[in-house]
Amino acid sequence: MPLPSYVHGANATPLIGATIGAYFDRTAERFDDRDALVVRHQQIRWSWRELKERVDAFAAGLLALGLTRGDRIGIWSPNNAEWVIAQFATAKAGLILVNINPAYRVSELEYALNKSGCKALITAARFRTSDYFAMLSELAPELATATAGRLHAAHLPQLRLVITIGDERLPGALRFAEVSARGDGAARQRLSGLAAELQFDDPINIQFTSGTTGFPKGATLTHHNILNNGFFVGEAMRLGPADRLCIPVPLYHCFGMVLGNLACLTHGSTMVYPSEGFDPLATLETVAAERCTALHGVPTMFIAEMDHPDFARFDLSSLRTGIMAGSPCPIEVMKRAIERMHLNEITIAYGMTETSPVSFQSSTDDPVERRVSTVGRVQPHIEVKIVDAEGRIVPRGTPGELWTRGYCVMLGYWDDEEKTREAIDPARWMKTGDLATIDDEGYCNIVGRIKDMVIRGGENVYPREVEEFLYRHPKIQDVQVIGVPDPRYGEELCAWVRLRDGETATAAEIRAFCEGRIAHYKIPKYVKFVDAFPMTVTGKVQKFVMREQMMAELGLTAAKTA
Repeated sequence: MPLPSYVHGANATPLIGATIGAYFDRTAERFDDRDALVVRHQQIRWSWRELKERVDAFAAGLLALGLTRGDRIGIWSPNNAEWVIAQFATAKAGLILVNINPAYRVSELEYALNKSGCKALITAARFRTSDYFAMLSELAPELATATAGRLHAAHLPQLRLVITIGDERLPGALRFAEVSARGDGAARQRLSGLAAELQFDDPINIQFTSGTTGFPKGATLTHHNILNNGFFVGEAMRLGPADRLCIPVPLYHCFGMVLGNLACLTHGSTMVYPSEGFDPLATLETVAAERCTALHGVPTMFIAEMDHPDFARFDLSSLRTGIMAGSPCPIEVMKRAIERMHLNEITIAYGMTETSPVSFQSSTDDPVERRVSTVGRVQPHIEVKIVDAEGRIVPRGTPGELWTRGYCVMLGYWDDEEKTREAIDPARWMKTGDLATIDDEGYCNIVGRIKDMVIRGGENVYPREVEEFLYRHPKIQDVQVIGVPDPRYGEELCAWVRLRDGETATAAEIRAFCEGRIAHYKIPKYVKFVDAFPMTVTGKVQKFVMREQMMAELGLTAAKTA
């Protein structure tokens, strides 16, 4: 009888039973004068002692301004030192940090603040094409005449305090540095007393998931969720105090704040930020200048770095490890990163915001074939099973939906019991919506999203499989495969192709490459050549946008699939 697709990360290393604040204090005391944070675009270099001084001052200032344990405080900003201070300071003050996507506009900001009931908001002035001050003033014109900390806005009824990052002033708001100055002796004493009251199962972070339909849901995470995930992710990379992790991924997302900051916190490693938002040249410059030993990124980031015209002039020999995650990692991209960027110990991680986020990760000593073709094995202290449509465990090697259980599973969606019940069953299994297989050795392969699976003439086609094949074409730099409606077969495959610089190709040429090498029903009927894919801020390809565009372009309607 074949083994069932169930794995459990039994491990001798115990879970951390502490709050983020308590662990932060221990790390700061232990590593004292060692580099904690380097923010290249702000010309900042702080030791753990210096970072702790700033964190404690800001945390005390928040308490002095009237925020109390359990209050929600939003942060709407690209990557900077203030973000890092806010992450640790809110944890120490027992506040729940609400991560707001830097790409959000007025209506999305209004929804996130009101849904989570934010009492305070930390905001940058602007980022790229986003003028945060202008949008906030449009949403809360009452700021113009408000006293700082006493805002009463019709559209944001629970928001009282706005804190701004940088030197620019916004009427009715306090600047970040002014908050730290408010932390008097009494506030410091309250902060000290809170350390004994806070519990590691307290909610500490709300992250809004980017749903393709309906409003975003606020995944509510605890100290225990994300501190332990950061620790075990760091363990998989073999991080230590000598490591310097370059973090070009956004802080508002788990990739930055958990796989980046908390992995460093739990290992005494240095957090290195190259720029406000992802910039391939700034990342390469920072890795070389700071002698970074680790680098994070989604596949598209690594592609942009390796394809940068100045790539060859940077000495990246200090690199050893890092994480490629956030979207399916093409095998060829992994191989190139290992060969060209010295990332011989790079790991692949898989997870979702609702699971803090990582549940599978490859090890630095896994064979290269395993690291480039799977997402590794289950993380310590986590259970995973692969189930069929009825929720029954399938045999090893059989595709099904991946469910996760353990310390990593979120408390639930903030103020949304119905969606929480849909996502987490009574036994606390989190339904991921991802299709996966687990082999006899416990390695997991993500086949695709349930909603992305294409059913062509009764045959299940996993776009990931077709993408991996097309990456072998010498002219193709990047490719994404989707399903579009078809009156005869229900659905047909469509490939969006990015060619390498200087290359040209035709749709017929791409299809000819597939002939006789993959099943006929897996060969894309449509091929569209593009310069870029629609993406989220975190670098995830938005396949639903691609599908909508192709349907409009081809004059197809969903009704034709019936």
